[in-house]
Order: sequence, then C-alpha cells, then structure tokens
Amino acid sequence: MQLPKLNFRENFNFRFRKDKDNLFIYDLTRKSYLLLTPEEWVRQHWIHYFLSTKGYSASALISEKKLVLHGLTKRIDLLVTEKTAPKILIECKAPSIALTEKTFEQTARYNSVIGAPEIILTNGLQHICARFSASGYEFYQFEF
Repeated sequence: MQLPKLNFRENFNFRFRKDKDNLFIYDLTRKSYLLLTPEEWVRQHWIHYFLSTKGYSASALISEKKLVLHGLTKRIDLLVTEKTAPKILIECKAPSIALTEKTFEQTARYNSVIGAPEIILTNGLQHICARFSASGYEFYQFEF
C-alpha cells in the first residue's frame, strides 16, 4: 500500500508490521497493531499529533468509541478528553474522501451525543475545524 503524505508538519515515528499481504500499524492508545486502512492512517497521524506535539497522555485519547444516535449504534473515530471531559471530537475520512457539508453534518450529529466544544473533520489532507457556541458552529483554521 502506498501511504500518502498527509498535511501535518511533523514526521511521526510509526511502527508497522506486515503479515502476509496485510500491513498493520501500532496504535499507541489501544496498544495493539491494527490493519492499516486509509482512514486508520489519518487517525494514527492525529493520535501521534496529540501525544507527541500537544503532550496528551494516551489515556486522554479514545478511539472507536461506540455511541447510540437515534437508536443506531455508531462509532466515533477519535475523542480527545481533558480530565475525562470531551474536548475535541475528530472524525477521520480516507484521504480520497472529499469533505462535504454532509460529512460535516455527520460529525455534528455525533457531537450532539458527545458534547465536545470542538470538532475536527479531516481526511488528512484537509481539516475542517469548528467550535460550538450558542449561535452554532464557528469555523476556524487549525494551527499545527
């Protein structure tokens, strides 16, 4: 699998393992190797960003958390917490997936359950960031 260069300033130290025709990446939050999909490649960049650049502990990052939305079980990609309170909800898409109003609305619906003050919708190349306020979501430019 050719791994695309994503829109991050940092170069992270990923650990890989190959098994037959599959490539796996080590997840520092779940402490295991996961199948390396395009979406997982994006998620792992964000995990490494928050751990190495922002100084969060692995216990402050929650991956693949289940939530129930309108009676359906969904999974969020990544949640950054502070003192167990939701801080940033991150919805990861594969680099080939365009970020649209529809994908942003999906993230906002998930956040209606989670209640994080910030959300990031990302495909690793483009990042749409918003803070929740009384008047709705206010978009901002993410600063690395």
